[in-house]
Amino acid sequence: MLSNLAGRKRFSDLTEQQVLALAISSEEDDARIYRDYAQMLRTDFPQSAKVFEDMAAEEDRHRGRLIEEHRRRFGETIPLIRREHVAGFYSRRPIWLVENLGLERIREEASFMERQAHNFYLKAAQQTSDAGTRKLLGDLAAAEAGHERAAEALEARHLSEDERAEEDAVAHRQFVLTWVQPGLAGLMDGSVSTLAPIFAAAFATGDTFQTFLVGLAASVGAGISMGFTEAASDDGELSGRGSPMKRGIASGVMTALGGLGHALPYLIPHFWTATAIAFVVVFVELWAIAWIQNRYMDTPFWRATLQVVVGGGLVLAAGILIGGS
Repeated sequence: MLSNLAGRKRFSDLTEQQVLALAISSEEDDARIYRDYAQMLRTDFPQSAKVFEDMAAEEDRHRGRLIEEHRRRFGETIPLIRREHVAGFYSRRPIWLVENLGLERIREEASFMERQAHNFYLKAAQQTSDAGTRKLLGDLAAAEAGHERAAEALEARHLSEDERAEEDAVAHRQFVLTWVQPGLAGLMDGSVSTLAPIFAAAFATGDTFQTFLVGLAASVGAGISMGFTEAASDDGELSGRGSPMKRGIASGVMTALGGLGHALPYLIPHFWTATAIAFVVVFVELWAIAWIQNRYMDTPFWRATLQVVVGGGLVLAAGILIGGS
């Protein structure tokens, strides 16, 4: 890492030609990112895809103006310099980190990209002595500052109020199907199914550490099982539930967390203190599950309470009775 940093140039040490070359490569990268966003969104959000296609075209126009300026001052050969060659220069997040976070997050990322580009052009304009280049960089800084408003204008052109509402509804539904539903199923399974073995072990042995080991094994095992089951149950192509990998991760992680929540208190060596805290954790878990069902799955709250809280309470009682017998 130190060698990589040592090989980078500071922005203040770049020549004016290198600043222009950096601006050209940055505009090219941003246009490619916007086209990737458009490609990702085209199936489910066609109108938003058109917005990003127009934004990519705008970046192409900026790149063309920068190339003309470089040609005017330095000729046809543009040095190869990219963001990663400049110490402390802003970078773009890999597209696979953003695509998993939904439509609204992609819009926020685009807005953040424009703010970064605006700051770059302001700084670049201060570093050039040529009046023409300074004017161009200043104009591009103003253009980037106005891109957020331009994006809103593009959305207004491509997206009617009804279309925007429809796309937001589709994005919410996709989020629920891919993350909330598998995660909720995992949380319910992990929280409820591990109650009986954990509390049975607790009241049968009276040994907090042994109880913790039972809870750890049950939680991790259930998490692995639920994760693989969810991932293998449906490839998401016909059902529209999204990536099986994402669903498997959501289900597996939440299953393990659901069980670990009331297993971790048994790291406390005092039995009744650990058990009292575990009871509180169980109470919070069950009511949280009921709230999530009501909030995201539109399950009536009384029915969610009956299914989760009452059902979980019965499983808990069964574990205590079996362990104490």
